[in-house]
Amino acid sequence: MTNNVLHDEIYEQPAAARRLLDSQTGAVHAMAQRLRGQFDGILIAARGTSDNAARYAQYLFGALNRLPVALATPSLFTLYNQPPRLNRLLVIGISQSGQSPDIVAVLAEARRQGQPTLAITNAPQSPLALAAGEVIPLHAGPELAVAATKTYTTSLAALALLSIALAEDPARLAELQRIPQLMQETLDNQAPLMERVERYLYMDRCAVVGRGFNYATAFETALKVKELTGVVAEPYSSADFRHGPVAIVRHSFPVMVIAPQGVVYGDMAELVTSLRQLDAELVLVSNQPDLLKLANLALPIPADAPEWLTPLLAVIPGQCFALALTLVKGYNPDQPKGLTKVTETF
Repeated sequence: MTNNVLHDEIYEQPAAARRLLDSQTGAVHAMAQRLRGQFDGILIAARGTSDNAARYAQYLFGALNRLPVALATPSLFTLYNQPPRLNRLLVIGISQSGQSPDIVAVLAEARRQGQPTLAITNAPQSPLALAAGEVIPLHAGPELAVAATKTYTTSLAALALLSIALAEDPARLAELQRIPQLMQETLDNQAPLMERVERYLYMDRCAVVGRGFNYATAFETALKVKELTGVVAEPYSSADFRHGPVAIVRHSFPVMVIAPQGVVYGDMAELVTSLRQLDAELVLVSNQPDLLKLANLALPIPADAPEWLTPLLAVIPGQCFALALTLVKGYNPDQPKGLTKVTETF
């Protein structure tokens, strides 16, 4: 599983997260001081993998900073030319390349309206960075594989840093500083499990379910499976899944469930029990041994991570699963069919 760029970039994530934290912790705290008092809510513009980072931000800033967070509709700013009023909003653009014109347009309009703007990007000289009043560079290093991995987890870490700085919370900063080591432990756990992914050679569809902070993880895991393998992987919250889509589950239908310990764990565990009764094929990402015993394929993460940081860990088994399935199916993980590294939308 090691003869490809994507593998190397997945395994570089602990070092990339450490680079970000070492280089940006002080800068983000200074940025928070400049931004404080200028906004009452957050609007985030993003596409693809970065959109999934924005989903994490909705729970992060909502739960830990008590700030409402909305996702932008960029076509209002470009195709319709009818941008909404952005009063008292911090407008954030997230993009690994910083190249997409519609994301740039959202930040440019926010600045025109006199609102604070922030770019989170791996390209600090990109059009997005130049359009923003503030920039958090990801320091992920060049990401050559088409499927984004290390720029996703560093985007989550950058958002976590901003949340901590706005809250002035040193205890949470100490928790975040442990994440690179926990990411390494997660990766160390995955390698011996990936041989079992051959079981899913003929899988052509599946559901991916998460909730709360890991709602974003369900979307990002599904995206990795889709773009790398061509499998139709549909993401859901556990609540939405019960409101109809659970009807797709039949004997041996594959369901990936992201269920680490936390506020939503009880709900997720109940869903797993229901899926077992429906005879689903269960791939479980969790740090709870009793739940992992119910899996057809158990993908553990470290038990001592706080819930709000588990998305930086829980996505890693999904990335590794998607890579292993890609290789089992005989595809090139570095160049998925029909995709390019930079996608420009308007």
